[in-house]
Amino acid sequence: MGMVGTVGLVLHPQRDSKEAIDTILGWAAAHDVMVLGLPDEVGRIDCSAVAVDAESLVERADLLVSLGGDGTMLRTMRLNAGRETPVLGVNLGRLGFLAEIDVAELAGALSAIDRHRHTVEPRMAVRTCLRGREELTAFNDIALVRTPGEGLAAVTVTPAGHPFVNYAADAVIVATSTGSTAYSFSAGGPVVSPRVEAVLVVPAAAHSAFNRALVLPADEEVTLELLPASGRLAVELDGAVVGHVRPGDRVTVTACPGAAKVVRLGTTFYERARRKLRVDGSAEIA
Repeated sequence: MGMVGTVGLVLHPQRDSKEAIDTILGWAAAHDVMVLGLPDEVGRIDCSAVAVDAESLVERADLLVSLGGDGTMLRTMRLNAGRETPVLGVNLGRLGFLAEIDVAELAGALSAIDRHRHTVEPRMAVRTCLRGREELTAFNDIALVRTPGEGLAAVTVTPAGHPFVNYAADAVIVATSTGSTAYSFSAGGPVVSPRVEAVLVVPAAAHSAFNRALVLPADEEVTLELLPASGRLAVELDGAVVGHVRPGDRVTVTACPGAAKVVRLGTTFYERARRKLRVDGSAEIA
């Protein structure tokens, strides 16, 4: 018996996904598989996928398929956080780290997954609570970012209850290993394999002598406290602003290992990183 009885779709809000959806629907019809989608997404496309709410989508699907780029993949992982349902990323644009295949490979990939000819890669998340908000989950990073005209991010970093360093920077980023190749990387942080369950704390454009990133174990929570000298900071969750904090506020971040499961069909993190980051090494070495 095949693994896949129901496929759930999550679509990029703008990119053309018709070819991919037609491929999925054709494969599903041939294998007696149901296809579900979110109402506002499948409603704008003329297709036979059944519209259901987000909770029903993740509860009923045996496989979630993200059609878009890394942003769509991150959204799919957040929708599915804490569940065992694997997520297959299908690239509809630029090469990303999380998407596993292109549209041309989609039918073969679905058959391989249905026959259990794939691996599942666990991905860690980071979580926090803002005042008056429910718990927030990110798979790349949670960042405290300076608001233009309102001063730097002046933040005390306290891992495991022990104050360690004060950063003055344009932003302070708390990233997962998955997020090590995103905002954290652009700020000078290390590239970390997603198999490493670690939390990175990285200052962006630090205005202090100590400007190094911290690498913390996943079982230690880290608290960021805004100092009196700090400006009002935006709180970004995987790149989207979800709130603001002010001097005196504290943001505590905890890790959630294995919060999502990503389908892999043979590519490695190192292959993807070399292509995406254009890693060639020294020009002086032939």
